[in-house]
Amino acid sequence: MKTIAIIGAGPGLGFSLAKTFGKHGFRVALVSRSQEKLNHYSDQLNQMGIEARGFSADITNKMQLAAAFQQIKNTFGTIDVVEFSPHSGNVPITPILETTDESVFHIFNNVVIGAINTARQVIPEMVERGHGALLFTTDLTAIRSNPLFGNTGIAMSALRNYILNLQERLLPLGVFVGHLSISPLIKKGSSFEPDEVAEAWFNLYEKREQSEETFPKGIMSLLN
Repeated sequence: MKTIAIIGAGPGLGFSLAKTFGKHGFRVALVSRSQEKLNHYSDQLNQMGIEARGFSADITNKMQLAAAFQQIKNTFGTIDVVEFSPHSGNVPITPILETTDESVFHIFNNVVIGAINTARQVIPEMVERGHGALLFTTDLTAIRSNPLFGNTGIAMSALRNYILNLQERLLPLGVFVGHLSISPLIKKGSSFEPDEVAEAWFNLYEKREQSEETFPKGIMSLLN
């Protein structure tokens, strides 16, 4: 049985990803700061027949993150897939003319540094095995600039640069690197349900016909 580690797991997309991959036979490791919330998500998933467990860590703290990944390996063994859903923490989004070094730093630390710290926990073993997958979720500012999203756009576009470079280096080594850039309108009860995003993610992962996509598909042509 394969294992997926969902980094930055929450009640929205993270939980939907856990359900989607879980129903396809994956065991699920959930990682975020709050162990109490992780236990709640895990209990819900286990009641659905999905083997799941939470491992608390601050993704910007390398020691905490390394300890969480070691606990995942001790519990489930091999980690086959890692999904990273970056978040901006409690820092507000700032328009470009109001963007400061402080407003960029905190988001950059969560989004980019968190992604690097996460990827480095699994890349050596995936390369050694010759298979595995790293999945990164961003918002559309990773692909298309918007002056209303000054600080987040800087961080997300930097993350996309990291993702594309990983794709180029790891694909020949058997490791799939996927990038799904999603609309910020994703919300339960809306026309952009997290469950739909999770299904799109699984299809992208399973087919591996392309490394990068948007959700909804083709949305960039509507924005141009």
